[in-house]
Amino acid sequence: MLIDRARIWVKAGDGGNGSASFRREKYVPRGGPDGGDGGRGGNVYLRSKANMTSLLPFQFTTRFKAENGGPGRSQQRHGKNGKDLYVDVPPGTVVWDDETGEMLADLTEPNEQTIVARGGQGGLGNVHFKSSTRQAPRIAELGEPGEERWLRMELRLVADVGLVGLPNAGKSTLLAASSAAKPKIADYPFTTLEPMLGVVTVGGIAGETFVMADIPGLISGAAEGVGLGLEFLRHVQRTRVLVHVLDASGGLEGRDPLADFDTVNAELEAYEPELLEEPMLVALNKIDIPEAVAALPELTTALQARGYRVFPISGVTGEGVPALMNAVAATLNEVREREIEVEKPQERRRYTLENVDERAWSADRLSRHHFAVTGVGVERFTHMTDFSREEGVERYQRFLESSGIAAELERLSIEEGDIVHIANQELVWGDQFELEPEPARDRRKKAAQSSE
Repeated sequence: MLIDRARIWVKAGDGGNGSASFRREKYVPRGGPDGGDGGRGGNVYLRSKANMTSLLPFQFTTRFKAENGGPGRSQQRHGKNGKDLYVDVPPGTVVWDDETGEMLADLTEPNEQTIVARGGQGGLGNVHFKSSTRQAPRIAELGEPGEERWLRMELRLVADVGLVGLPNAGKSTLLAASSAAKPKIADYPFTTLEPMLGVVTVGGIAGETFVMADIPGLISGAAEGVGLGLEFLRHVQRTRVLVHVLDASGGLEGRDPLADFDTVNAELEAYEPELLEEPMLVALNKIDIPEAVAALPELTTALQARGYRVFPISGVTGEGVPALMNAVAATLNEVREREIEVEKPQERRRYTLENVDERAWSADRLSRHHFAVTGVGVERFTHMTDFSREEGVERYQRFLESSGIAAELERLSIEEGDIVHIANQELVWGDQFELEPEPARDRRKKAAQSSE
């Protein structure tokens, strides 16, 4: 069974805490600080592997966490860096941030990889805070928490050619007649319940090859979720050439093949308008049936008038199939040549986690007594500040003043006792615009008093 969707949680490793130790050796009085830095947390990468064809493993394992960085140690010893974690996915996997909907990766080639969660920085040891006026700093940074996020993944099969058409049009029969694939073939609708891939060789052993996908039958309303269409239309997006398979006989119901043609094309356009811009060849199937032979002249004339190349075939007897496959190979070569010309001046677009300006921040008033400060740099600094140490609180206050955050909060008319939300901290604005963490009970009490 093809599993082509999954949702997983990834967590990069936390950075290790810096050490606040002092040199302690015999005959070395007042040795000074020698605390080392914490190690970096491991990153989480997604990596495409050629031997994977499904997202089935992620139905059983949905949580992935990289290794944390080790803490700094005395004698200025650096903590161990956490190991990066590589999560293997099949080629053709598209990845989104489940919360924001932002596309993070589109892994189409084997061995491609992209980072989806960055490990936290290790905290600085107290050796970095020594100065001429501070000979014995008892301050060290905490490790930065690693990024974590829920990812939504979809697998879109990487195939050169896609077979589309109504159920029982003969797509599976055509795939079996032109490749070594062995799809299930029966005379009832929706025989094919998942996409099937086959490798087609044109021109003998040394000839050209391409991958062709049999997409489960589309019906009216497929783009809105009717039938199986919505489940597998995403796989058509990877193809370069479409082969529209029509039952020229009209089937047992005596349908109009041209109406069937318009129905499928309408669903393709509703799902992704660009699909109809791909080259499309029309295969008039089942010419081994008298009704199909009788309808061929009219159907061929009507479709050619619309600009389509038409190929009468019989998937059962193989008649016309070689000519169709030769035409598909030639069309595919033309598409590939155009793609090379387009990609020469500009590489294929890739989605990555962009580096942002860590110095940028913003301060906003949430309500009368609540404010929020956001920004990559200020949030990281907050995460890595040890508020249990007085020197850490003083350093944090100096950072707010030097960065202009304190002045901006003052401009927003912040008052003593108001709450400021920064990263994972809720801090209370104090005298002389100082920020001091308080227990939640005292914080709620002061906020209530201020509102009165």
